[in-house]
Amino acid sequence: MKQLVEEIVKLLVDKPEEVSVTELEGEQAVVLELKVAKEDLGKVIGKHGHTAQSLRTLLNAAGMKVRKRYVLQIVE
Repeated sequence: MKQLVEEIVKLLVDKPEEVSVTELEGEQAVVLELKVAKEDLGKVIGKHGHTAQSLRTLLNAAGMKVRKRYVLQIVE
């Protein structure tokens, strides 16, 4: 899942070399922390949060296949 998020976000931003995803295993869910360049933060979040919500929807759908819950956090 980490690679999935990383590849999608790299296609959205202007500085793909600054994209990093950290995977943290929790008791009930796997947390993916996404870091991008400050200038690209708006592109990842999108208008009214639509892009970020779409990323979370993809994670939920892919997570159902492997029976895990994924949470995406965008870190500044």
